[in-house]
Amino acid sequence: MLTIASGSITAFFLYDVAETIDLSATARMIGATAPVRMAPKPPTPSYTQYAHPPISVEGHAIGIARIGDFHARFKLFDYGVVSVALTAQASTWDRLLNDGLRWHDDPQLPVAAERCRGALVDRIAPALSQPRSEYLFEDYLVFAATPAGAAASEVLAVYGTEIAQLLRGEREPLSAQERDEVLRHRISYLATDLVVPTWNAAFVYDTDAGTQGILDILEFANSQLLQFRYYDRLLDGELERIYARLQEPGWSQNWFGRRYTRAARQVHSLFIDVNELTDKTENALKIAGDVYAARLFTMTGARLGLDHWKGNVREKLKTLDDIYRFAVEQTAMARGELLEIMIVLILVLELVLFFAGIMR
Repeated sequence: MLTIASGSITAFFLYDVAETIDLSATARMIGATAPVRMAPKPPTPSYTQYAHPPISVEGHAIGIARIGDFHARFKLFDYGVVSVALTAQASTWDRLLNDGLRWHDDPQLPVAAERCRGALVDRIAPALSQPRSEYLFEDYLVFAATPAGAAASEVLAVYGTEIAQLLRGEREPLSAQERDEVLRHRISYLATDLVVPTWNAAFVYDTDAGTQGILDILEFANSQLLQFRYYDRLLDGELERIYARLQEPGWSQNWFGRRYTRAARQVHSLFIDVNELTDKTENALKIAGDVYAARLFTMTGARLGLDHWKGNVREKLKTLDDIYRFAVEQTAMARGELLEIMIVLILVLELVLFFAGIMR
């Protein structure tokens, strides 16, 4: 029987609350914050850091120290995302596995997280730029164990079936095929550490310091997923509205090109805004200098489907660009047709005046 030095269960709930968050103003309002430094594995290069470090806020700073068995902590990203982290301790393998399955299905956790989010957003409302009227959110569970001497290979040999079952949130035993599929996507840096990420949960076997760095990467990856889901939904709505506007009847708008002129301006403005926001999101963390962190982030992103959402946004931005070019061409054609009509009318007027004897 293997033992662990300690263990924990962390439930992340991330909310898209605004276009941007003024982190400096937030720090002044709350007064108890700390900038987050990325440190997945020492030594981490100094340039493997956030472009604009998020700030971490302990729950007691806004009067929410604990929720039942969970300690509350917040993280605020400057691109408008608030992360609520609820962490409970699990000192043994049995408790980690049993409590983990219980928290998978607990309907009260999302309710508690939403209450925490509401309290924080109310407190920092003046620091929010263009706050959302409704909140898109992501949730993610992380089960962490601190080694007590056993290698990662031993942990997989003894508890691999239970870990896979825990990550799937299933109380019934998984098939060997499903177990192997879950455990196939894993990463280790040393012989004594292990990360197994899936689309909705992850298992971490590492020291306390290593676990904290991994939690930061998992949380950041989910914040990116949330942002690209928001951009995807935003572009869906805007494209639908633009298509409807382009199909509006009205001969005067067609002749003068006003419909296409307005559409071109709207599309161009939206294209620039979303491009700027997506660039800001993608460049929020520079991890090119840390091979392990880059591999972990890439694997986590793949399990979350992050590239799929990024691809959706890029395709819709390309569609916006095509619509912009179409609108510009249609505007030019409409104005050209109007100019031709005006020339013909002038010629007709000259002929009428000539035959009437007014012009000679």
